[in-house]
Amino acid sequence: FPCRSSGSEFIFVILVESILISSDLSKAERYNQVLSQLKIIVGAETNSTAILSIVTGALHEVFNNLWAGFYIVDGDSLVLGPYQGPLACLRIAYGKGVCGLAWESKSTQIVDDVNQFPGHIVCNSESKSEIVVPVLGKNGRVIAVFDLDSDKFASYDEVDAKGLSQITTWLGEKL
Repeated sequence: FPCRSSGSEFIFVILVESILISSDLSKAERYNQVLSQLKIIVGAETNSTAILSIVTGALHEVFNNLWAGFYIVDGDSLVLGPYQGPLACLRIAYGKGVCGLAWESKSTQIVDDVNQFPGHIVCNSESKSEIVVPVLGKNGRVIAVFDLDSDKFASYDEVDAKGLSQITTWLGEKL
């Protein structure tokens, strides 16, 4: 929609109410469709908060997770970033919990039962399983982690890991 700004310039605003993904698609196909649509929606946007917010909302909407969001590297801890779902931990120390381990190891962590994970940080008692994928910046350092929680056990698998890895790789190049 064109909107007139000060003067005679027009600013175009893209109105997006929902990610359009068919539930008939396989999980892998849904991840591919989400990424394709995110690239269009985000376009030339450069603000990291806006980009991470759109990604979080899209993945939460399409996959109906209990919690979806980012923790962003801030010194020696991860600080809560854009998310969807119940309240969450504000900070997580390097190497602590599933998110801290994903940061430390620079690798995706899939936890089928968070109650069996040594050192699990309980941010929400409804969480039963979790996947955390690091976002690597252009310099190869972790700049954030993307965290999905489910209220069901064993909700995440290698298909999720691959789909989320493709999204976080794009984010690392974009941010």
